[in-house]
Amino acid sequence: MATANEHPLVRLETVVLIGIGGFAGSNLRFFLGGIAPGPRAATTLLVNALGSVVLGFILYEAMYSGLLDEQTQLVAATGFLSSFTTYSTFALQTALLASPLWMAVNVTANYVLGFSGVLVGRRFAQAIEVSKE
Repeated sequence: MATANEHPLVRLETVVLIGIGGFAGSNLRFFLGGIAPGPRAATTLLVNALGSVVLGFILYEAMYSGLLDEQTQLVAATGFLSSFTTYSTFALQTALLASPLWMAVNVTANYVLGFSGVLVGRRFAQAIEVSKE
């Protein structure tokens, strides 16, 4: 017999919520790309860095304080943030840059800010754990 979390309707609800999160994340990224000044690669860099901070917070928050339930984590991380941030756009925009130097700068900046963002998110999650005690 299936438990409540294994019931097909619970799984369907989660899939639908992830889809809604993905829809919202990709549309917010598109909107920001249309209003931000400067080259599109800069907007993608900003979105990827910001998304990495939030993703780091969500993933480490589960380890440190557990305030967000598993479904909220799935919708936010797998749905919203996976569509808000974008590897494919980053890769395409890098390939379209005018010189190998700017390509290297863009790749380096995306990875450095992405990994740093996850660490900043972890710090936020740790701060919540400390304040909870």
